[in-house]
Amino acid sequence: MLFKRVVLIVLDGVGCGALPDAELYGDSNSNTLAHIAEQDGALTLPTLQRLGLGNLVTMKGVPVAADPQGAWGRMAERSAGKDSTTGHWEIAGAILDQPFATFAKAFPEPIIQAFTELAGVEPLGNVIASGTEILVELGEEHLRTGRPIVYTSTDSVFQIAAHEDLWPPEKLYELCRGMRQVLNDWQVGRVIARPFVGDRADNFRRTERRHDFSMQPQPMILDDLAEHKIDVVAVGKIQDIFCGRGISKHYPTRDNADGMEKITAALQEMERGLIFANLIDYDMLYGHRCDVVGFARALERFDQWLSGFLKQLGRDDLLLITADHGCDPTMPGTDHSREYVPLLAWSPSLTTGCHLGDRETFSDIAATLGEIFAIETRCGNSFLSTLTGC
Repeated sequence: MLFKRVVLIVLDGVGCGALPDAELYGDSNSNTLAHIAEQDGALTLPTLQRLGLGNLVTMKGVPVAADPQGAWGRMAERSAGKDSTTGHWEIAGAILDQPFATFAKAFPEPIIQAFTELAGVEPLGNVIASGTEILVELGEEHLRTGRPIVYTSTDSVFQIAAHEDLWPPEKLYELCRGMRQVLNDWQVGRVIARPFVGDRADNFRRTERRHDFSMQPQPMILDDLAEHKIDVVAVGKIQDIFCGRGISKHYPTRDNADGMEKITAALQEMERGLIFANLIDYDMLYGHRCDVVGFARALERFDQWLSGFLKQLGRDDLLLITADHGCDPTMPGTDHSREYVPLLAWSPSLTTGCHLGDRETFSDIAATLGEIFAIETRCGNSFLSTLTGC
């Protein structure tokens, strides 16, 4: 076996250019990486640049590498949609022909009635809103009434915000589990618990006890790895997105910094298998909040960490870096963007860099994992032979 361990890191929301069908999603001019580099003006990513990031997207401050050390390319999303669940599922080899349901204004009455029966009170909100702005608007009323705040976004999400003193996390999770069963019939991708603390509008703060309750994915590579008794360690929200399927160990994370520490810890403990990690801050803290500078600095912190992490990988280790969608903070609104995602691959055993081209589906990663671990996969085309030919 060429590789015993694979580290797959998803940089949540880090797209690299509009897909051919982006116009259908209102994203024809999106390019998360290029626009951040242009507007920030000081972006420096020497490690990612050496791996080939500047070779796959034009970025101010991140030039083309004349002799890149890694393999680089782009992946197109074949599934309908541009949300995190859809992107991660496709990476794992589960392609959606129909997008999850979204709600342009509010959830319909049957959903709200089901919520009221489960919660014992009517919700506040039932609007499309930013997760931080909704707390400013309705947090104090929630403290007075105890009524949970329900809101959605342009994604397929049913989000429930509640103060931890009134709705302790486990109680909130139980409500979310009930709504997960209700919303399966409505094809809603995720029910998200959003615990918060504070005593007034100007100091409400969402806590790290967020929890996502996803629909069950189609059969995918994590199921196959489990069947073949190959360890899969999840870092960050991977556990939630895949409903724990095929995962042998889970490291919850608070933020990117904690996620990077947990990836390092997982590598030290694993002898053979897959580390599947999500770093969420690019999307959650910066993309959705249109914070170009914060996004840029978060990329640089990852690049600095990556420089040291590469030194911990052996010749039978493979690192894959990609994303699940775009989240261009320079575009109008705060939505995800329908973009290509980067594909970077590196191992100490690679003798030179190479171009992986434009891949037709994120599922090429699942196919590559299948070939590495001698598992027949359902879709996608492996790029392992290209890597080994580098």
